Formats: sequence, C-alpha cells, structure tokens
Amino acid sequence: MIKVLITEDSPVVRGFLEYVLNSDPDIQVVGTAKDGMEAVQMVAQNRPDVITMDIHMPKMDGFEATRKIMETNPVPIVICSASWDPTEVDKTFKTMEAGAVAALEKPRGFGHPDSMESVKELLQTIKVMSEVKVVRRWARFRKKLETPSVSIPQVIHPKVAEGKIKIIAVGTSTGGPLVLQMILTGLPKNYPVPIVVVQHIAKGFLSGLAEWLEKTTGFSVRIACQGEHILPGKVYLAPDGFQMGVDKNCKIVLSEDAPENHLKPSVSYFFRSVAKVFGKSAVGVLLTGMGKDGAQELKFIRDQGGITIVQDKESAIVYGMPGEAVRLDAATYILSPEQIAEKLKSLVEQKRMVKEKAIKF
Repeated sequence: MIKVLITEDSPVVRGFLEYVLNSDPDIQVVGTAKDGMEAVQMVAQNRPDVITMDIHMPKMDGFEATRKIMETNPVPIVICSASWDPTEVDKTFKTMEAGAVAALEKPRGFGHPDSMESVKELLQTIKVMSEVKVVRRWARFRKKLETPSVSIPQVIHPKVAEGKIKIIAVGTSTGGPLVLQMILTGLPKNYPVPIVVVQHIAKGFLSGLAEWLEKTTGFSVRIACQGEHILPGKVYLAPDGFQMGVDKNCKIVLSEDAPENHLKPSVSYFFRSVAKVFGKSAVGVLLTGMGKDGAQELKFIRDQGGITIVQDKESAIVYGMPGEAVRLDAATYILSPEQIAEKLKSLVEQKRMVKEKAIKF
C-alpha cells in the first residue's frame, strides 16, 4: 500500500481527495492536514510515502511546508494547485525549487467533463512518485550550479561534426522544470543556438513555467507560436494542445494532429520533425519523465548524424523516458544536468572555433 498524507485547507477538496485516493486499492490515506504546519507535524508521525500539497493555506503555506519537510523528513511531494490562479502557479514553481517533485491541477469534481482524466492523472502520479528516492536525489538538485570540472563520457559518434549545430531540441516530463532551470542557468545568456522544448505539464501551468524560467535563468523564454522564426539565445516551449514541429526555414509549425503516446504536444512528434529537417545539425536532449515519449525518435536524430544527450539515472526524478532511450542505444552522451550544460556550451564553442578557422583560412 502507498501511504499518502493529504495537505489541503478546503474541507470539500480535502474530502474529495481522500475519497478518490482511498478508492484505489493500492493507496491508503494515512492522514489529512488542513495547513502546512499540521503537515510538517504529521509527516514524522504518519510516515507517508507521498504527500499531496496545497499552495495557499493558513498558518504555513505549501512552499514553507515543503521546505521544512525536505529539510527534516524528506518525502516525495506532489503539488495540487489551482492553475487558474497566477499567484498559485508562480508559487508552485518556487515550491518545486524547494523540493516538490511534481505539480498537478486539483482534480475536477465528478460533474466536470475532465473529472475522470484528472483523477487518473493524480493516481498515476502518486504511484510513480512513491518510488522516487528523494533523500538520495534531492541533494543533487539543491546544490547551486557551479562550473564543474566534469569528465564527459566517451562519444559514441566519433565522426560526428560538432561544429554545425542549428537547434537544441529538448524533451522532458515529470521533474523537467527544475532540470531545465539548472541547464539554462549553466549556459551563457548569448547562447548562439535556439533552444526548443517540449515539456509535459498540467494544463494551465505552461505560462507560469515560462515566466519562472525567464525570471530565474535570465533567458528569454516564450510559448512558441505558429510560423515563429526561432532565434539564437531564445527558449521556446511547445504550447498546450498542439503538436509542434519545425520547418527548413527555422520556423515553428503547430498542428492539430492526433496525440502520440497519448500526449499532445509529444516529444516523439517534435524529435521526428527535428531529425527530418536538421539531421546532423541537431542536438536532441531527453530528460527526466514518465513513459517512453521521444526515446525512439531520439535514436532517429542520432541515426541522422545528430548529437543526442540523455539525462543520467542518478539525477533523473523519473528514469522512464531517458531509460528507454538508453535501452534503445539512442544516446551519444549520458550526462547529469551540470554536465549537459557544460556539453551544450562546448558544442557551440567548437562552432565558434570552426568559424574562426574558416575566416583565417
């Protein structure tokens, strides 16, 4: 049984969450807290495997409660927030910085058309997060990103031309926001290649993610628009409800094509487009996430001569997507977030060196 502690100040929502979670035979609600202070006290007593955490609560909010729990009795924390409230969305990403491992919109009541889908997502997330080893893994994310002297693993593509990079294509899901933040923080703000990202995230949180990443990394981060020309030094996030690709003119192509791997946007759809258009001029990066979205298509990028990077198991909150890519032998490099930043820097430094040599010649 997966033991869950519910933290929620609304009695109605608290009761609904308790009913939904207890309806699953693999989950047991071992306690409910009406504010963050109660949650901090109950963690030590009830020893939950997972905590659901509201953001705005009396006495102690979700951010402060998460910070205290992660410092004293680390437990995987899933934020259940209201995506329509900009202040909650902003606080959600700060809470993820403090140690929460996932964020979801509060599940809809049974009268809502999206009720079953939101309940299913909550139950699935609880089950996956119960296996996250926050004690071992969180320390890696709490450290300030420094310029590490890292040994980059041996390249699998010894003949790949690393001086002609035109796009950094990134795919990620659960645990991705914090890893994206770490990687972008480690890159120069005048990075000479566009970075285009598919991040699986609950509906309503994408604009908040863009604002949070821009605020905390110094990069210009925006939600991609149809026909938009991708520019060096900019970060583009795939919008909700569309499949995203790129064309030969370096423009964003959005479509209403069917979901892939039950996802829209899908990393698989995006990587396939990148491989076809950019081939050996692409860098594909697959980060933490549930499932296998993008793994096979990362290998497609590699087969076209592109460079492929997969997040390592030790740093990934969920090793589903990167683990599947490793199983398929799709990775040129298997790296930590710190090493990924270093490698992306070195790729464009080689690009500059190639240009300089060409001018001298």
